[in-house]
Amino acid sequence: MSSHMLSIYVLAAMFLLATLLPINMGVIAFVGAFLVGTLFAGMSTKAIMAGFPAELFLTLVGITYLFALAQNNGTIDWLVRLGVRLVRGRIAAIPWVMFFITAALTGVGAVSPGAVAIVAPIALGFAAKYKISPLMMGLMVVHGAQGGGFSPISIYGGITNRVVEKAGLPLSELTTAFASLGVNLAVAALLFFTLGGLRLMREPVVPPERRSVIRTAPVTIAQRGSQVYGDSGDEAEFHAPADDDAAMAAPAAKRDGSFEQCAMVFGLILLAVLTLYFRLDIGFVSITIGLVLTLFSPNLQKRAIGQVSWPEIMLIVGVSTYVGVLDKMGTIDFVGHSVAGLTSPLIAALLLCFIGAVVSAFASSTAVLGSLIPLAVPFLQQGTGVSAVGFIAAMAVASTIVDVSPFSTNGALVLANARGIDRQVFLKQLMIYGGVVTLVAPVVVWLLFVVW
Repeated sequence: MSSHMLSIYVLAAMFLLATLLPINMGVIAFVGAFLVGTLFAGMSTKAIMAGFPAELFLTLVGITYLFALAQNNGTIDWLVRLGVRLVRGRIAAIPWVMFFITAALTGVGAVSPGAVAIVAPIALGFAAKYKISPLMMGLMVVHGAQGGGFSPISIYGGITNRVVEKAGLPLSELTTAFASLGVNLAVAALLFFTLGGLRLMREPVVPPERRSVIRTAPVTIAQRGSQVYGDSGDEAEFHAPADDDAAMAAPAAKRDGSFEQCAMVFGLILLAVLTLYFRLDIGFVSITIGLVLTLFSPNLQKRAIGQVSWPEIMLIVGVSTYVGVLDKMGTIDFVGHSVAGLTSPLIAALLLCFIGAVVSAFASSTAVLGSLIPLAVPFLQQGTGVSAVGFIAAMAVASTIVDVSPFSTNGALVLANARGIDRQVFLKQLMIYGGVVTLVAPVVVWLLFVVW
């Protein structure tokens, strides 16, 4: 058996192990990079470490740190309440407010499960109060998170765009971003009208005195995952690391529109401007903005550091390091040429989309994006007639839209926050919907972005 095939089998075993056991896949990937690089490829430790994505690491730390600050000083709660007030008692508008709020959160850099963890309790509380389908409401939140997930300053977008740029392929950041938003928006519209949206549109406007006062509360993230803020596995819980009680105590509630909150909103806008228009490094910019903001509230800094998504970062950089080993030993070229050798390049593209969807439904979407896109690079570089821009968009959507599955963190969060319903029935509904999406979405995005 060739070293290339062995390294691929190790990658498959990594996905399987991380799915079956509550072990962070990044840890497994680092060990895999060490063993495969040393035993199969004869690489030195320095050569293995050359694949560590230092720039991506800084980007992830900076974005999640800034988002943690925004959550702790009440900015996120304030923005959510502002969005909810926009409905002015129109019940039918509530699911769409939740969709766009979650999309906005992931669009400015929140990890998808983090955004869902914030919005899902509010959304499903509304569903219980106003007799809205919890399935529709929960799915609107998840599709919103995935819809905004590929903006140029988002986690998914940053990973995908860096991989594509490093490979020297044609890069269209906005194509991938709008492809994800468009597909998820279309699915959300279909769900809205299928699951009772027309009935909601006929409901009378709720008078002001009966409207709920929206207050978010800290949530325990009941996960099904091999890693915190990952995407699959057994149940785990995320809590801020234990520390000095005074330092880690939840900050006192601030009035809406406080100076710190307005400064945070300005910081998020500045982040978008500096990174999108001036092309400054998003990691350095986000950490710099975070430092300036903590000068006004120093006590928030220690708490925010503890809430950086370290398990998610470990997952991403670990898989990226392993992919770097595969690249150096020629496995990526081997797979790419093998796929390109199939009878039809279009069928090869469809196959890769299916692989991304199926694996991501049970394992980490971020890990899939970091590993499968590099495997497709040689196939796309050989002039097969398949548009690289279209294929990347299709792969991105196919690998993330399946996170509605109850085996993913997003789906598990929706299930955990559902109220007033039979959870077993709700679980079955999520499983059926997740299965349909996993089978249908790759074909749809392949037709939309690759064939047409």
